[in-house]
Amino acid sequence: MAVAYKRVLIKISGEALAAEKKTGYDFSFVTTVCEQVKRCVELGAQVGIVVGGGNFWRGVKDGDGKIERVSADRMGMLATAMNGLALADVFAQCGVKAKLLTAVDIQGVGERYDTKKAIEYLESGTVVIFGCGTGMPFFSTDTAAVLRAAEIHADAILLAKNIDGVYSDDPRKNPAAVKYDEISYGDVLAKRLAVMDSTATSLAMDNSIPVIVFALAEPENIVKVLAGEKLGTLVK
Repeated sequence: MAVAYKRVLIKISGEALAAEKKTGYDFSFVTTVCEQVKRCVELGAQVGIVVGGGNFWRGVKDGDGKIERVSADRMGMLATAMNGLALADVFAQCGVKAKLLTAVDIQGVGERYDTKKAIEYLESGTVVIFGCGTGMPFFSTDTAAVLRAAEIHADAILLAKNIDGVYSDDPRKNPAAVKYDEISYGDVLAKRLAVMDSTATSLAMDNSIPVIVFALAEPENIVKVLAGEKLGTLVK
């Protein structure tokens, strides 16, 4: 099987790691995801991953009015580092080399992020997990995913979500919502569609990085998208 994209950045939400449990980890599901990423590596792809932290902490939403935004965002960064550690260990059990690089210094947890080092790891067949978002408050892990994709010169961003593409409205609330097979960044911004936040979408547009939005509920979709199969929605 040939790959359509040589180097990809996969964005996985923290909630996805919990699956039906909602919090923590569903290790059966996490293992399945890691096994699919392993298939991608075996096909010759270079894979970077940005993971969210929503299975532990969702920023000010979880702060109950007690946690200031900067502190809440930093707590979220720590949650992504925890998820990065978990992914790295599951990858190891699957026989895949993986490295956690963090955007903030956390001695003994992960290496400090460095673009050149990340690319070296990718070229050696190591899965690179980018933790702690951008390292700055007020920026989402969506923005971190696009930023890292631009820095490592990724061919595409694979946006694995709990929905199977981009819709004109929330299909869970509006059964008449229409799914797009392909849509432009400009239309996503103009229509205020819930793909990524506006900062992430603008950054992807400015750097001409295609984003493929697909459902992670079937982890084998990762390999299918990598191979160029028409799944989900292409944003470009």
